[in-house]
This record gives sequence, C-alpha cells and structure tokens, in this order.
Amino acid sequence: LDWVIMPSLYLSGMMSQPGFTTAGYLIFWNFNRLELLAAAVVLTGVLGLGRTKFFAPNWHHFAVVLSLLLLAVSLSDTYFLTPQMCATGIHLNLFESVEIPATMDRLHAGYWVLEAVKLFVGGTLLSWCFRQQA
Repeated sequence: LDWVIMPSLYLSGMMSQPGFTTAGYLIFWNFNRLELLAAAVVLTGVLGLGRTKFFAPNWHHFAVVLSLLLLAVSLSDTYFLTPQMCATGIHLNLFESVEIPATMDRLHAGYWVLEAVKLFVGGTLLSWCFRQQA
C-alpha cells in the first residue's frame, strides 16, 4: 500500500497542506502496525516450518535471517522513519508558507529503500516456499 499511498499524496499536492503531517502520521501509524504484525507472523511461520523440515537445512538459516530482516525493516519504519518524517514535516508557524523541508527528501529516499528491501525479501521468502512445496 505504501507504493500507492505516498505517490498519490505527493502528486495530488497534499504534502504542501498544513494538515498533511497529522493525516500522514495517522495513515502510516495503522499501516506500520499491520506490517509489524505481518513480519512477526512471517518470522513465526519460518521458525515453525523449520521445525517441520519444510525448508532444506541450509535454507532454513537464510529464511530466518531474511524474516528477521523483514521484522527489522518494519521496526525501523514504525519507530524511526515515520516519527522522524512527522517531526520534520510538522508546521508550527501559522504565518509562514508551508514548504517541504529538504531533509524530507532524504527521509523519503530511506523509506523507499526500506520498502524495496521489504518487497525483495518478501518475494524471496515466497519463492522459496513455493519452490520447496513443488
């Protein structure tokens, strides 16, 4: 959903609105918590499948590392990047025009890199599961 929500908010010009930071934080607060829950379920599933010999012995360790990476990315999105972006983008002076801070671009770039890592890791884990099942 991040691949759809962020570009649509950015292209619609909502990021230059004074209430964007609050609205963005509320939206991403919910999605980040769901991603944390999903990453924990993936880690639990990989650990459980490792006990049933679903994965080959050498792949189980890599699957655990990848699922831990997925959880770490979700944790960093939830507890570091999203609050930092909200703190950077908050508009406290009513008499100044709303502008997107320069550091916001770097934070968004970091967020997109982590989203790409999540997509790659999730795809890798799914392909391993389908390959082991076949």
